Amino acid sequence: MMGCGHSLRELPDFDAKTWRSDPYACRNMRSSAVPALVSAKEELYEARANDVTALLGPPDEEELRAGTEKVYYYYLEPGTHCEGRRARSGAPCLSIRFGPIGTVTEVLIDPLTPRSN
Repeated sequence: MMGCGHSLRELPDFDAKTWRSDPYACRNMRSSAVPALVSAKEELYEARANDVTALLGPPDEEELRAGTEKVYYYYLEPGTHCEGRRARSGAPCLSIRFGPIGTVTEVLIDPLTPRSN
C-alpha cells in the first residue's frame, strides 16, 4: 500500500496557507483560491489522503462510503454551516473522493466559479 498513489507537490498559484487558515470558509478567504485550484485539479488525482490533508488541511466534513472509500468536503464560501453547529449546508464546496487504496479518484468543485460577495 505504501507504493500506491503519488506525493502531492505544491499547486501553481494556489495559496495553501490562506486556504488552510479559513476552515469551513467562514472568513470567506477560500473563494479567491478556487481559480488556481480548478486549473491544477488534475494534480490531485491519485494523490494520497495524507498528502491532500497536508496541502488543504483537515476536511470540513468527511463521509465514509461502502468499503474503504471516503469523501472529503471543503466549503468554498460561508453558509449556514458557519452559524455555530457546523451542520451541512448548501454552500459551494470542493469534494475529493478517495478509492479503496486511499488515493484520489474524483475531484468536484461545485460550482466551478463561486459567487462573489
